[in-house]
Formats: sequence, structure tokens, C-alpha cells
Amino acid sequence: MKEPILRLEAVTRVFQLEGMQLRALGPVSLDVDDGEMLAIMGPSGSGKSTLMNLMGCLDKPTSGKIWIAGEEIGTRSPAELAAIRNRFIGFVFQSFMLLPRTSALENVELPLVYRGGVRAKERAARAKAALERVGLGERLHHHPRQLSGGQQQRVAIARALVNEPRLIFADEPTGALDSKTSVEIMALFQELQASGITVVVVTHEREIADYSNRVIVVRDGRIESDERQAPHLARVAS
Repeated sequence: MKEPILRLEAVTRVFQLEGMQLRALGPVSLDVDDGEMLAIMGPSGSGKSTLMNLMGCLDKPTSGKIWIAGEEIGTRSPAELAAIRNRFIGFVFQSFMLLPRTSALENVELPLVYRGGVRAKERAARAKAALERVGLGERLHHHPRQLSGGQQQRVAIARALVNEPRLIFADEPTGALDSKTSVEIMALFQELQASGITVVVVTHEREIADYSNRVIVVRDGRIESDERQAPHLARVAS
């Protein structure tokens, strides 16, 4: 049997709040298959963002174990977690998080700058290729204010792709977009999944989750349901 790209075993996350312990998540056990698109749903405060942060090496569990590509990561140092993120993971957020005075090309180059050891010429070539992959090959030198919301999100996706990740985490990636543009973004995620990248989408919209082949619902810090489905095909109107 093929090893899952991501595995959680009895994972919990407890926060200290004014001298009290608040259990935000768990225990949660979960396998994510290599190359699938997984949607995580749940009401506000359900624990879905906490789950994504743990899966994406942005936080460490209070207890339990997490593996990415067979590597146990739950006890790694912050520096080691950063290195794992650089090797395996890309992130896309609702607010795009682009530098406003920086071109699309320069925004996409940033992960390579932080990674270090990549020459400027190679950084530019890889950023250009990532932007071409998301359909923005003619917008390399445009600044965010010169781009539509959908184009800005495509820049953010290109930035997530530039390190050639095996996993992409998208936190409410369509939350700031209209319905037509949302479908275009989900079509792009489906293309990335078809190329072999595992995509995890956190969303409160069932219509967006329906483009995934698996939907997890989180409630009160636990997985309430976990269902596989035939995903809707994100067709872009001409």
C-alpha cells in the first residue's frame, strides 16, 4: 500500500489561556493520501484552522505524532519545521499576502530568497515558470494594485508552487473572490492535483468543498465526518 503523504496519530493541541487549559483540537487521527484534494470544513472555532496549522508545520502538537512523507515532525525544532515547510509545503491564503510595492515576479521569488542558495537568475526563471503555469506569463512585472483579485490569488498560488512542493494548503482561498473567479481558482487547484500535488483546502463553503474528492468536517476539535466523493469538475465559463 502506498504511504500517505501526511499522517496524524492521536494529535491534540491545548492552549494556555489565563491560567486555564483550552483544548482546541483532538485527539485526531488522519491519513491524507498522496495526490488527493482534501477539503476541511467546520464552523468558526471548530478547530479546522488549528488542524491546518499542525498539518502545515506552522504549529506543534501538544501530544500525538505527525508524519510528512514518512518523516516524523511533531518534535522538531522551529528551524527544522521551517526547513520541512520549504521542502514540502506551499501556502495560499484568503488575503493573498502579496507585497504591494513588489512585482508579481518578485513576489513569487520570495520563498526562494528565504530558502537561500538559489542564484538570482535561477530565482527569476523559476518564478517566471510558476507564473506561466497559473496563466500569468504576461503579468510578470505588474504590481498587485494592477491585478484583479483573481490574478492576485494566482500570483499567491505561483508563489506557493515555486519551491515545487508536494503539499499545498489553501486557507479560505476563494473567500475574497466572486463566484466566477472562485471556480477559476478551484479549476487551477484541480489541475495541480492532477499533476500529482496534494491539495488541502480549508473552507466554510460547501460549494467549494464539492470540488475536492474528500471532505472532512471538524466540530468541537474533533473530526465529525470524513467522506470521499466524486468531485465536481470546475468548469470555467468562456
